[in-house]
Amino acid sequence: MTTSQEAEKLLDVNNIEVIYNHVILVLKGVSLSVPKGGITALLGGNGAGKTTTLKAISNLLHSERGEVTKGSILYKNRPVADLNPAALVKSGVIQVMEGRHCFEHLTVEENLLTGAFTRKASRADIQSALELVYTYFPRLKQRRKSQAGYTSGGEQQMCAIGRALMSSPETVLLDEPSMGLAPQLVEEIFGIVKALNEKEGVSFLLAEQNTNVALRFAHYGYILENGRVVMDGPAAELRENPDVKEFYLGMSEEGRKSFRDVRYYRRRKRWLS
Repeated sequence: MTTSQEAEKLLDVNNIEVIYNHVILVLKGVSLSVPKGGITALLGGNGAGKTTTLKAISNLLHSERGEVTKGSILYKNRPVADLNPAALVKSGVIQVMEGRHCFEHLTVEENLLTGAFTRKASRADIQSALELVYTYFPRLKQRRKSQAGYTSGGEQQMCAIGRALMSSPETVLLDEPSMGLAPQLVEEIFGIVKALNEKEGVSFLLAEQNTNVALRFAHYGYILENGRVVMDGPAAELRENPDVKEFYLGMSEEGRKSFRDVRYYRRRKRWLS
């Protein structure tokens, strides 16, 4: 896999600032790009600005009284600001929201079919898209007649990703796919993301707090802190970076440290000094 810079860019976020309620500055000059056929990770703790970045790309900020006040977001060299969220889905970008958000009263299959709403496709095309989703998520096929509200958290996350795939996207924005899931399920879902990327050519931009898992599956990563990109690079290089190891993976040069052994916090993050 080529790096973010070498491959053809699908999505280009250039120096954006986002303000909520006309006063609260959340993103302060964020730039990133998503290459065609890549898995790009957006990493950082709670409140770093990951979800806001995804919502800025999806044009979903207005409902929360947010707006992009500076910079530009281009998808295939076309400004995203010109498109409403439905038009953006038609152009090939879809977001899987944090917290899954399935229609609880609908069955799993009905949930999946809502994902094809924006497509002007024949019944046969929609059926073949459904079969493709069931190929990657066999568990959904078993539960297809169950009400989504009565399925497990992992099954609801699979349903949300499957529903996004029904729109036949080129790029999927995944927000916190591992949230609240058991480690085994997280591995399964990330494995499916990797398979969709390699076999179906779907590009992913995933916002994730679980740095360890994200950097194992992504090709390129960006680390956000307080609304700024503080570091970026190929995932393999970020995994070996001593600061990333210490502050995000819980490892230091001497291996894992017990909290009791550290009297006070000696090292500052290099990017803050």
